Amino acid sequence: MKIVIPGGTGALGATLVASLTRDGHDVVVLSRGGTSDARVVSWDARTLGPWAGEIDGADAVINLAGRSVDCRYSKENLRQMMDSRVESTRAVGDAIARAARPPRVWLQMSTATIYAHRFDAANDEATGVLGGGEPGAPRRWDASIAIAKAWERELAAAPTPRTRKVAMRTSMVMIPHGHGAFAPLHRLARLGLGGAIGSGRQYMSWMHGRDFVRAVGWLLAHDEIAGAVNLAAPEPLPQCEFARILREACGVRLGLPTPRWLLEIGCLVLRTESELVLKSRRVVPGRLLGAGFEFEFQDWRSAASDLVAASRASQPPA
Repeated sequence: MKIVIPGGTGALGATLVASLTRDGHDVVVLSRGGTSDARVVSWDARTLGPWAGEIDGADAVINLAGRSVDCRYSKENLRQMMDSRVESTRAVGDAIARAARPPRVWLQMSTATIYAHRFDAANDEATGVLGGGEPGAPRRWDASIAIAKAWERELAAAPTPRTRKVAMRTSMVMIPHGHGAFAPLHRLARLGLGGAIGSGRQYMSWMHGRDFVRAVGWLLAHDEIAGAVNLAAPEPLPQCEFARILREACGVRLGLPTPRWLLEIGCLVLRTESELVLKSRRVVPGRLLGAGFEFEFQDWRSAASDLVAASRASQPPA
């Protein structure tokens, strides 16, 4: 297949590109200046241009474009997060709508952050509660949910009747290399700093990178699946348990806790946001499991062991 991947130059995109290329697909990455092992075509992620010709006649589009959420949530950064997601999605939709031969499927990145901060039950696609204004969540967290909802509204509004659309509500994807979510967690665990954060009760939803790649391939192949799909492992767990299991995989017994007040100071220094680790994202892949997708890594213990081993294998000898 010919597969076009807007925003495919990040760590997750590189992992996906490598897998699709190995499987023999013709992969084209749309980028504003990044590099990739696939062919790269320039776009501004906002307006139609010559890049749209790559989508006309392609078999699939996988849109990963969007500004990183690893930043302080200032008004300007939130604006950029919103604009980069909505405008790039609109541009992809416009290109598909104008194509003489539109792709048969459009997989659009979304986020598990769209669900409510909760502890009582897991969020699947059928019964999950969307966030915004829920008890126990700071009102400043509503901005992330508003961005997620606007992102999906733009996908739904795109006039592409001949193209199947899937919103991939993605949890933290754990890959052993690059600038993903796993690297800083692994580093803290190895240093003995990977203990409970805040109360430690907040749920961590996650997905091994290999299962993310496999799920994308599965969604490309299953024409009966459209709409929102949760991309998360079946067993989310409280952050304190998540951290303990990662420490065990690293062979580290000590895990110093981080009280909330200290976390807020650390996030201010590191120019990131505490919501990323304090919000309880209890998300499960109801539609994937119901349709027969089989996870290679269902539980965090097996995933953590694999990720730590892969990370060690990639380190140069001392």
